[in-house]
Amino acid sequence: MITQDFILDKGGIVSATLTKTVEITDAQKRQYEDAGFFVLERVIPPEHLTLLREECARLMRLQDEEMDRRGTDHLGLSFKGRRYFLSAWHQSERVKEFMFSPVMADICRALLGDTAFLAFEQFVVKGPEQGMSFAWHQDSGYVNRPHRPYLTCWCMLDDVTEENGTVYMLPYDRAGTRERVEHVKDEAKGDLIGYFGDDPGVPVVAPAGSIACFASTVFHRSGPNITDKFRRIFLPQYSAEPILKPDGSGPYYLAEPFLRDGRIVAGY
Repeated sequence: MITQDFILDKGGIVSATLTKTVEITDAQKRQYEDAGFFVLERVIPPEHLTLLREECARLMRLQDEEMDRRGTDHLGLSFKGRRYFLSAWHQSERVKEFMFSPVMADICRALLGDTAFLAFEQFVVKGPEQGMSFAWHQDSGYVNRPHRPYLTCWCMLDDVTEENGTVYMLPYDRAGTRERVEHVKDEAKGDLIGYFGDDPGVPVVAPAGSIACFASTVFHRSGPNITDKFRRIFLPQYSAEPILKPDGSGPYYLAEPFLRDGRIVAGY
Protein backbone atom coordinates (compact mmCIF):
# COMPACT_ATOMS: atom_id res chain seq x y z
CA MET A 1 0.00 0.00 0.00
CA ILE A 2 1.15 3.54 -0.75
CA THR A 3 0.97 5.86 2.25
CA GLN A 4 0.87 9.63 2.16
CA ASP A 5 1.77 12.23 4.75
CA PHE A 6 0.33 15.66 4.08
CA ILE A 7 2.56 18.64 4.89
CA LEU A 8 1.81 22.36 5.03
CA ASP A 9 4.84 24.07 3.54
CA LYS A 10 5.98 27.68 3.98
CA GLY A 11 3.88 28.82 1.06
CA GLY A 12 0.75 27.41 2.63
CA ILE A 13 0.41 24.67 0.00
CA VAL A 14 -0.50 21.19 1.11
CA SER A 15 1.69 18.58 -0.56
CA ALA A 16 2.32 14.91 -0.08
CA THR A 17 5.34 12.75 0.55
CA LEU A 18 5.02 9.13 -0.51
CA THR A 19 6.80 5.92 0.22
CA LYS A 20 8.86 4.48 -2.63
CA THR A 21 7.05 2.31 -5.13
CA VAL A 22 9.94 1.79 -7.59
CA GLU A 23 13.55 1.25 -6.58
CA ILE A 24 16.10 2.71 -8.99
CA THR A 25 19.41 0.96 -8.34
CA ASP A 26 22.84 2.55 -8.34
CA ALA A 27 23.73 0.42 -11.37
CA GLN A 28 20.73 1.80 -13.27
CA LYS A 29 21.68 5.37 -12.34
CA ARG A 30 25.23 4.73 -13.61
CA GLN A 31 23.88 3.29 -16.86
CA TYR A 32 21.69 6.38 -17.29
CA GLU A 33 24.73 8.61 -16.76
CA ASP A 34 27.14 6.58 -18.90
CA ALA A 35 24.92 5.30 -21.72
CA GLY A 36 21.89 7.56 -21.39
CA PHE A 37 19.17 4.96 -20.77
CA PHE A 38 17.96 1.90 -18.86
CA VAL A 39 14.75 -0.18 -18.64
CA LEU A 40 12.44 -0.84 -15.68
CA GLU A 41 10.35 -3.96 -16.29
CA ARG A 42 6.68 -4.29 -15.27
CA VAL A 43 6.54 -1.21 -13.02
CA ILE A 44 3.31 0.40 -14.27
CA PRO A 45 0.46 -0.59 -11.88
CA PRO A 46 -2.25 -2.67 -13.61
CA GLU A 47 -4.94 -0.04 -13.00
CA HIS A 48 -2.80 2.62 -14.70
CA LEU A 49 -1.97 0.31 -17.58
CA THR A 50 -5.71 -0.21 -18.18
CA LEU A 51 -6.35 3.53 -17.89
CA LEU A 52 -3.67 4.38 -20.44
CA ARG A 53 -4.89 1.78 -22.92
CA GLU A 54 -8.47 3.04 -22.67
CA GLU A 55 -7.49 6.68 -23.12
CA CYS A 56 -5.18 5.86 -26.01
CA ALA A 57 -8.03 4.13 -27.84
CA ARG A 58 -10.37 7.06 -27.17
CA LEU A 59 -7.89 9.65 -28.46
CA MET A 60 -7.19 7.57 -31.58
CA ARG A 61 -10.91 7.57 -32.33
CA LEU A 62 -11.07 11.34 -31.86
CA GLN A 63 -8.14 11.92 -34.22
CA ASP A 64 -9.62 9.60 -36.87
CA GLU A 65 -12.87 11.59 -36.64
CA GLU A 66 -10.96 14.87 -37.04
CA MET A 67 -9.11 13.54 -40.09
CA ASP A 68 -12.42 12.45 -41.60
CA ARG A 69 -13.90 15.88 -40.91
CA ARG A 70 -10.99 17.55 -42.72
CA GLY A 71 -10.98 15.05 -45.55
CA THR A 72 -7.38 13.93 -44.98
CA ASP A 73 -5.45 10.94 -43.67
CA HIS A 74 -2.55 13.01 -42.34
CA LEU A 75 -2.41 15.50 -39.45
CA GLY A 76 0.98 16.67 -38.19
CA LEU A 77 3.10 13.56 -37.62
CA SER A 78 0.03 11.28 -37.55
CA PHE A 79 -1.11 9.12 -40.46
CA LYS A 80 -4.54 7.47 -40.16
CA GLY A 81 -4.28 3.81 -39.22
CA ARG A 82 -0.52 3.88 -39.65
CA ARG A 83 1.06 6.11 -37.01
CA TYR A 84 -0.36 8.37 -34.29
CA PHE A 85 1.09 11.07 -32.05
CA LEU A 86 -1.64 12.02 -29.58
CA SER A 87 -1.45 14.62 -26.83
CA ALA A 88 -3.55 13.89 -23.75
CA TRP A 89 -2.96 17.02 -21.65
CA HIS A 90 -6.00 18.99 -22.79
CA GLN A 91 -8.14 15.94 -23.55
CA SER A 92 -7.75 13.55 -20.61
CA GLU A 93 -7.84 14.23 -16.90
CA ARG A 94 -7.47 10.50 -16.33
CA VAL A 95 -4.00 10.33 -17.86
CA LYS A 96 -2.79 12.91 -15.33
CA GLU A 97 -3.33 10.29 -12.61
CA PHE A 98 -0.45 8.34 -14.12
CA MET A 99 1.77 11.26 -15.12
CA PHE A 100 1.75 12.56 -11.52
CA SER A 101 1.76 9.14 -9.85
CA PRO A 102 4.16 7.80 -7.18
CA VAL A 103 5.85 5.57 -9.79
CA MET A 104 6.76 8.55 -11.95
CA ALA A 105 7.77 10.53 -8.87
CA ASP A 106 10.27 7.83 -7.86
CA ILE A 107 11.81 7.83 -11.34
CA CYS A 108 12.06 11.62 -11.46
CA ARG A 109 13.62 11.86 -7.98
CA ALA A 110 16.26 9.30 -8.92
CA LEU A 111 17.20 10.87 -12.28
CA LEU A 112 16.34 14.57 -12.01
CA GLY A 113 16.47 15.31 -8.30
CA ASP A 114 13.91 16.77 -5.91
CA THR A 115 12.47 19.31 -8.37
CA ALA A 116 10.64 18.18 -11.47
CA PHE A 117 8.19 19.55 -14.03
CA LEU A 118 6.06 17.78 -16.61
CA ALA A 119 7.47 19.16 -19.86
CA PHE A 120 5.70 17.17 -22.58
CA GLU A 121 3.50 14.12 -23.12
CA GLN A 122 2.02 12.09 -25.96
CA PHE A 123 0.82 8.66 -26.99
CA VAL A 124 2.83 7.15 -29.85
CA VAL A 125 1.05 4.39 -31.76
CA LYS A 126 2.23 2.27 -34.69
CA GLY A 127 -0.41 0.68 -36.86
CA PRO A 128 -0.33 -3.02 -37.76
CA GLU A 129 1.41 -4.16 -40.92
CA GLN A 130 2.07 -0.58 -42.00
CA GLY A 131 5.85 -0.52 -42.02
CA MET A 132 6.29 3.06 -40.78
CA SER A 133 9.57 3.59 -38.95
CA PHE A 134 10.90 6.63 -37.10
CA ALA A 135 14.34 8.00 -37.90
CA TRP A 136 17.36 8.47 -35.61
CA HIS A 137 16.81 11.57 -33.48
CA GLN A 138 17.28 13.10 -30.08
CA ASP A 139 14.18 14.38 -28.31
CA SER A 140 16.20 17.52 -27.64
CA GLY A 141 16.49 17.91 -31.41
CA TYR A 142 12.84 19.01 -31.40
CA VAL A 143 13.53 21.81 -28.88
CA ASN A 144 15.04 24.70 -30.77
CA ARG A 145 16.73 26.51 -27.90
CA PRO A 146 19.47 25.78 -25.33
CA HIS A 147 18.18 23.64 -22.46
CA ARG A 148 19.29 21.13 -19.88
CA PRO A 149 18.72 17.51 -20.98
CA TYR A 150 15.37 16.25 -19.78
CA LEU A 151 13.94 12.80 -19.04
CA THR A 152 11.85 10.74 -21.44
CA CYS A 153 9.82 7.83 -20.02
CA TRP A 154 8.88 5.41 -22.83
CA CYS A 155 5.95 3.59 -21.19
CA MET A 156 4.95 0.36 -22.90
CA LEU A 157 1.23 -0.36 -23.18
CA ASP A 158 1.97 -3.54 -25.13
CA ASP A 159 4.79 -6.07 -25.17
CA VAL A 160 7.44 -4.52 -27.42
CA THR A 161 9.59 -6.51 -29.83
CA GLU A 162 11.72 -5.87 -32.87
CA GLU A 163 8.79 -7.15 -34.97
CA ASN A 164 6.27 -4.58 -33.73
CA GLY A 165 8.53 -1.56 -33.97
CA THR A 166 10.29 -1.18 -30.66
CA VAL A 167 12.74 1.62 -29.90
CA TYR A 168 16.47 1.25 -30.53
CA MET A 169 18.89 3.21 -28.34
CA LEU A 170 22.33 4.46 -29.35
CA PRO A 171 24.56 4.68 -26.25
CA TYR A 172 26.53 7.87 -25.87
CA ASP A 173 29.89 6.23 -26.58
CA ARG A 174 28.62 4.70 -29.84
CA ALA A 175 26.95 7.93 -30.95
CA GLY A 176 30.15 9.85 -30.28
CA THR A 177 28.32 12.59 -28.39
CA ARG A 178 26.09 13.28 -25.44
CA GLU A 179 25.23 16.79 -26.65
CA ARG A 180 22.28 17.99 -28.69
CA VAL A 181 23.06 18.19 -32.41
CA GLU A 182 21.26 19.98 -35.23
CA HIS A 183 18.70 17.82 -37.05
CA VAL A 184 17.51 17.72 -40.66
CA LYS A 185 13.80 17.49 -41.49
CA ASP A 186 12.43 14.64 -43.58
CA GLU A 187 9.92 16.60 -45.67
CA ALA A 188 7.89 13.51 -46.60
CA LYS A 189 7.07 12.42 -43.03
CA GLY A 190 7.96 15.48 -40.96
CA ASP A 191 10.52 13.54 -38.89
CA LEU A 192 13.74 15.18 -37.75
CA ILE A 193 16.95 13.19 -38.32
CA GLY A 194 20.18 13.75 -36.39
CA TYR A 195 22.28 10.60 -36.88
CA PHE A 196 23.26 9.19 -40.27
CA GLY A 197 25.69 6.44 -39.26
CA ASP A 198 25.25 2.68 -39.72
CA ASP A 199 25.13 1.59 -36.05
CA PRO A 200 21.83 -0.34 -35.62
CA GLY A 201 21.51 0.57 -31.93
CA VAL A 202 20.32 -1.52 -28.98
CA PRO A 203 16.72 -2.80 -29.24
CA VAL A 204 14.44 -2.53 -26.21
CA VAL A 205 12.53 -5.80 -25.84
CA ALA A 206 10.30 -5.80 -22.76
CA PRO A 207 6.78 -6.68 -21.57
CA ALA A 208 3.82 -4.34 -21.28
CA GLY A 209 3.96 -2.20 -18.17
CA SER A 210 7.69 -1.57 -18.52
CA ILE A 211 9.34 1.85 -18.86
CA ALA A 212 12.48 2.73 -20.81
CA CYS A 213 14.03 5.79 -19.15
CA PHE A 214 16.35 7.85 -21.34
CA ALA A 215 17.87 11.29 -21.56
CA SER A 216 16.66 13.71 -24.21
CA THR A 217 20.14 13.77 -25.78
CA VAL A 218 20.20 10.02 -26.49
CA PHE A 219 19.76 9.09 -30.15
CA HIS A 220 16.95 6.61 -30.71
CA ARG A 221 14.88 5.29 -33.57
CA SER A 222 12.13 2.75 -34.08
CA GLY A 223 11.54 0.12 -36.71
CA PRO A 224 8.37 -0.78 -38.63
CA ASN A 225 5.51 -2.71 -37.08
CA ILE A 226 5.13 -5.86 -39.17
CA THR A 227 2.69 -7.61 -36.79
CA ASP A 228 -1.11 -7.63 -37.04
CA LYS A 229 -1.66 -5.53 -33.90
CA PHE A 230 -1.12 -1.90 -32.87
CA ARG A 231 1.98 -1.07 -30.82
CA ARG A 232 1.13 1.57 -28.22
CA ILE A 233 3.44 3.72 -26.09
CA PHE A 234 2.79 6.59 -23.70
CA LEU A 235 5.56 9.16 -23.47
CA PRO A 236 5.63 11.60 -20.54
CA GLN A 237 8.74 13.78 -20.34
CA TYR A 238 10.02 15.60 -17.27
CA SER A 239 12.56 18.37 -16.71
CA ALA A 240 14.44 19.67 -13.69
CA GLU A 241 13.53 23.23 -14.68
CA PRO A 242 11.01 24.77 -17.07
CA ILE A 243 11.98 24.57 -20.75
CA LEU A 244 11.17 28.00 -22.16
CA LYS A 245 10.47 29.33 -25.63
CA PRO A 246 13.41 31.00 -27.43
CA ASP A 247 12.11 34.45 -26.46
CA GLY A 248 11.56 33.40 -22.83
CA SER A 249 7.89 34.33 -22.98
CA GLY A 250 6.63 31.05 -21.58
CA PRO A 251 7.09 27.28 -21.54
CA TYR A 252 8.04 25.52 -24.77
CA TYR A 253 5.08 23.19 -24.23
CA LEU A 254 4.33 22.50 -20.57
CA ALA A 255 6.01 23.43 -17.30
CA GLU A 256 3.63 21.81 -14.85
CA PRO A 257 5.10 21.50 -11.32
CA PHE A 258 5.35 17.87 -10.26
CA LEU A 259 7.96 17.62 -7.47
CA ARG A 260 9.17 20.24 -5.03
CA ASP A 261 11.64 19.32 -2.27
CA GLY A 262 11.06 15.73 -3.36
CA ARG A 263 7.33 15.84 -2.66
CA ILE A 264 4.50 15.53 -5.17
CA VAL A 265 2.81 18.92 -5.51
CA ALA A 266 0.79 18.32 -8.67
CA GLY A 267 -2.91 18.27 -7.88
CA TYR A 268 -2.52 19.62 -4.33
